[in-house]
Amino acid sequence: MGLASSSFSSSSADDNLSLLPEERCQPNDVELYAISLFDLGEYSRAAHVLSSSSTSNESSSFSDGSLGQIKPPRDDLTSLGVYLRAFSLYLDGERRKEEQVTELRDPLERTKLLNSNLPQLEADLRRSNELGELDAFGLYVYGVVLKELRGAKRAPSSGERHKTNYEFNQTADARTDESVGDAAHVILIRSILKYPFNWSAWLDLGELCVDDSSIDQEVEELLLPISDHWMYHFFCVHVFIEEKANENAIAIIEKLANGKMSENEGQQQGFFIQSAYLQSQLAMAYYDIRDYDSAHDHFLALAEREPYRLDNMDAFSNVLYVKDQKVALSHLAHRSVTVDKYRPETCIIVGNYYSSKGRHEKAVQYFQRALKLDRSYLSAWTLLGHEYIEMKNTAAAIEAYRRAVDISDREYRAWYGLGQTYEIMNMLLHALFYFRKAAALHPHDARMWCAIGGCLLGLDRRGDAEKSYERAVSLGDGEGIATRKLAELYREDGDEEKAAKCYLRHLELRYQSQLAVPLTGGSADSSPEAFENVVNHVRVDEPEAEALLYLAYYYRDNLEYDAAILCATRLEDYPGPEKEQGKGLLRDIRSRMDHKVGQRRYKRRSKSPKTPGRGVNSSMDSTSEANAESSFEFSP
Repeated sequence: MGLASSSFSSSSADDNLSLLPEERCQPNDVELYAISLFDLGEYSRAAHVLSSSSTSNESSSFSDGSLGQIKPPRDDLTSLGVYLRAFSLYLDGERRKEEQVTELRDPLERTKLLNSNLPQLEADLRRSNELGELDAFGLYVYGVVLKELRGAKRAPSSGERHKTNYEFNQTADARTDESVGDAAHVILIRSILKYPFNWSAWLDLGELCVDDSSIDQEVEELLLPISDHWMYHFFCVHVFIEEKANENAIAIIEKLANGKMSENEGQQQGFFIQSAYLQSQLAMAYYDIRDYDSAHDHFLALAEREPYRLDNMDAFSNVLYVKDQKVALSHLAHRSVTVDKYRPETCIIVGNYYSSKGRHEKAVQYFQRALKLDRSYLSAWTLLGHEYIEMKNTAAAIEAYRRAVDISDREYRAWYGLGQTYEIMNMLLHALFYFRKAAALHPHDARMWCAIGGCLLGLDRRGDAEKSYERAVSLGDGEGIATRKLAELYREDGDEEKAAKCYLRHLELRYQSQLAVPLTGGSADSSPEAFENVVNHVRVDEPEAEALLYLAYYYRDNLEYDAAILCATRLEDYPGPEKEQGKGLLRDIRSRMDHKVGQRRYKRRSKSPKTPGRGVNSSMDSTSEANAESSFEFSP
């Protein structure tokens, strides 16, 4: 899916598409009554009003206390009535499912629960689709029903299924899903082509694309008629972010917000430059690629523009937590509680604040409160698992992480958390399995490959561990874990040159993490100026002290005394055992340099025979030669 070049202009066709079903058809009295019931949240009553009635069945079902089966729709319904009945039945089934979930304690049984109205809805909507009674919103409900049934691997059928013949697109004609009849993505695209402004249809289509990448090409072909529409570009942004193709998402957002460069017009202002949604998606894209500085800037601008906004502010609290900005996190928590303290996002923000203060029990309380408000809140389950890890409650952490992956198997943080938990329990094979799941979902994150390398090393698979650590280094190991581990492995193998390169790369990465902008001027391995800059300005902690000490010995043994002195001198300010080792190394290096200069002096004197007449002039010539190679002078 790409960003097609387009000018975002309105047309008469768009005006017709923007009409709601109520505006394109006149509802009858029964449908108006059902609309009132739907607005009151009485979905079952609304569906019953729009269904055909039979007095004999109704009296028998009422007398025995049962409600009986769902009746077919009335014959006099308009397309609005068909949609309203179907959507009422769907929402009624979803509400009943949520009620049953709260009564179950087994997580596996909870995941098996389905909307009980789906089979009947699928049969009714398939019949209405064959008769051409579905408008854009009726097709949307039909697509949602098919998506739910396909996800549950259910294939309800009543009699033989016939392929639908509709004038849609030659590539879409007579396409059916193997298990559910009509393909869910094809039905959703038909709905979108009739009414492109239904963002819910776009979201369900995006979920199908993320779950099954094999339909991407087909979806892109079917959406070609509206590939210039701005809703299509919004959809591309959403799918790219879900698939972790964040660079593509950022490029599309920049085009939508800032326009494009033109040789004649210069910088053209984008049509959606004031879109808060696009700015939030841009912040989320930077957050996913761990560019916390850029994400912080966009989240901060979004919060200043809309101070009462809570959408995506939980991700903003995660950024503040990672950047250790406790004061800003406190202000955000206070503001969120003031806006709405019963929003799940508010509970996440407050929980992050207590976690940053080390009050993990209080953080767990707020994360659980968020789950009471929204049981399917993915971030809350993952953060709850993190807190249980901090509290050393591995059983509860595993339960929380599993709930997260049950909701979405693309939540790489939950898979990574499961791997960490099993690694703590020293169950390395289990940990390796979950770390690989996380790496498959987020392959550009160096932390995933570091974790895989650690498990492989614990399982005595050194070769595979080295490959994993090398992959992490190639992805920019900002924390320096992979470079240290690789250096230790190379030292054990006796490969001093590779070990030195890894330690130098470690210092360079740690120095880059201290800077607000990327390091320029070449790498420390190839540029003497960059090497001196990195060694002189990197913050020295225990891993860096180990690296500097090894490099000092390495350069000394390779007769690169200037580099060795530079590395050893940096250890003089480090309050550890490496300080004394560095001092001893400096004395040894100076002794070697003095010895080398003395040898040169002796060689020059032995080459010059003492003959009368040379005297002072000969000694001055030798002195000038010696000054060119050392700081010591010969006396005449």
